[in-house]
Amino acid sequence: MTSSGSDAGSGSGSADTGAGAGAGAGAHVRTIAFVAYPGMTLLDLVGPLQVLAALPRLGLPYEVVVVAAEAGPMGTDAALRVHPDRTFAEVPSPDVLVVPGGEEPTLAALTDAELIGYVRRAAATASLTASVCTGALLLGEAGLLAGRKATTHWVFRDRLPAFGATPVAERWVEDGPVVTAAGVSAGIDMALYVVEREAGAAVARQVQLFLEYDPQPPQGPVDWAAVDVDAYRPFAEAQIRAALAGAPEVMGKLLGTA
Repeated sequence: MTSSGSDAGSGSGSADTGAGAGAGAGAHVRTIAFVAYPGMTLLDLVGPLQVLAALPRLGLPYEVVVVAAEAGPMGTDAALRVHPDRTFAEVPSPDVLVVPGGEEPTLAALTDAELIGYVRRAAATASLTASVCTGALLLGEAGLLAGRKATTHWVFRDRLPAFGATPVAERWVEDGPVVTAAGVSAGIDMALYVVEREAGAAVARQVQLFLEYDPQPPQGPVDWAAVDVDAYRPFAEAQIRAALAGAPEVMGKLLGTA
């Protein structure tokens, strides 16, 4: 089953009584794990993290953790470090897995065998695996997008077929147990959908209200029809070449020259 940001609410958990709604004492605690790695885009992580962290705060049976190869301070693409508190080994089988994206560090992470291996293993048992922005490329490298519809940041969306995915120009798209979100801020929309899928629409509306998430950018919405995507291809290719200079096979796959 496939649903997207244009038809939110048609997914399997769109009813007001989702998996986590109304759970009593002693219910199984579902673990939502956010994957962290050096240089990722900060908002890709903390945007959906803030949304999903509302589930345990509302008394629902969830724990939300940030995992990395090693616990400890880690740099991002902004002037702020994050501190993953759990290691991959400590959270081998989360119920929900969320993978943030970024720019060159994310492209370089395509060659991180430990990171990709964890994503592949964790997704194998998770009921839902999600990505934000170019985090979709990491899902693709882990073999999770083959035969699925997916989205990512619009600059890199045309790279998704390298992983066997069908690109979709939507805010977020669900295909089976995988949900991919477009660039950066789309992760918040995707996370609200995950809340709805897990705990019901009423809970998702409550979280949206608490966060006062009601975007009204001063410049208005993006005029996508006026965006010259082709003009940004050299930018994407330059980042791919810089990040993967030492990994010609992966570089060739993304550039279509492999």
